[in-house]
Amino acid sequence: MKRRDFLKTTSAIAGAGMISGLPSFAHAATSLKFDSYVSETAGPSWVDRWFLEELAKRSNGEIDIRYYWAGSLNKVGEHLGAVRDGTSEVTLISPGYYQAELPVTRGLEWYFRMERADELQLVCRDVYEQFEPLRQEWEDRHRSKVLYWTNWNYAPLVMRNPITSIDDIKGKKIRGYGVATDVIESLGGIAVPMAAGEVYQALERGVLDGAYGFDFVTAVAYKLHEIAPNFYDIGDGPHAPSVIIMNRQVWEGLPAEHQRICTDLANELYAGKFAEIYNKVLADYTQKALDEGVVLSSLSEEEKARTKAIVQPAQVNKWIETVAQTNGIDGKAMQAVVDEAIARHAGTGTMKRQVEIAEGL
Repeated sequence: MKRRDFLKTTSAIAGAGMISGLPSFAHAATSLKFDSYVSETAGPSWVDRWFLEELAKRSNGEIDIRYYWAGSLNKVGEHLGAVRDGTSEVTLISPGYYQAELPVTRGLEWYFRMERADELQLVCRDVYEQFEPLRQEWEDRHRSKVLYWTNWNYAPLVMRNPITSIDDIKGKKIRGYGVATDVIESLGGIAVPMAAGEVYQALERGVLDGAYGFDFVTAVAYKLHEIAPNFYDIGDGPHAPSVIIMNRQVWEGLPAEHQRICTDLANELYAGKFAEIYNKVLADYTQKALDEGVVLSSLSEEEKARTKAIVQPAQVNKWIETVAQTNGIDGKAMQAVVDEAIARHAGTGTMKRQVEIAEGL
């Protein structure tokens, strides 16, 4: 019997309950649910679709992907538990929604330390390989296989009304995500935690004056600019490391050749495919944003430097002194690994920010 026929037969028998002792996701070698809390047009979704479509193609159809976008299978904040427990097989995880459950991973969340989003992806990969507590958090605590590290490109400060300096956000109510709330609060704004899908109406009703920690592609895809057309580059660098994970038992049940395909695809992303995909998406969305009335601006270099000095190193030190110490993590050791990885990849990235792209249009 051919492997493909065997897998299909095994899946059918397991679904009928004829193989005792197997978990409900034993058929996942041929059918995988991809469960994302964001829409298929959100920033990382473009990369995720490429990976999954290539996985199905390169496995000659032996792996079939079922897509569940925009929280259609599990709600925001439920995806980590869903993969860990086998409700979903593959999912996108943004650590800011799981602050208590991912204390080590939160050591990768910061602003104003790097320039390019594709550099951040490689830093996350390297730290994962070199800092054992980070691997243990995913592989042991959450029973997950990290397929690849990703991120949310760049997060402009999105405002309903124009600003002339960073001081203008003092007292303003701004949606924050994860450590973006630290930035807002350190600059005198009022951080309002809120799921991505709720931000448009909150801006429309005047509940929010702006949004931060909302990546550029998703901000445009979610049409935030219809209410808040002023997008500012504040010099913060790439935004929000995230990760695509698979249930560990499902991973271990995949044939070796399918595991190799996943590894090869991840390596292709790290070798430049991530930037290739994102550069096109960023260019398309920059043009779309300009056509639809977005005003792209950048703080002066002096303002950027002043903003950075307010945020860093206070943001990293806060994680070391609170989250890391509370959870028994050697925060200084982890950040030393991070610093080495940043230095190693600095200057290698090619992903431009939206203001840079607009200058070339």
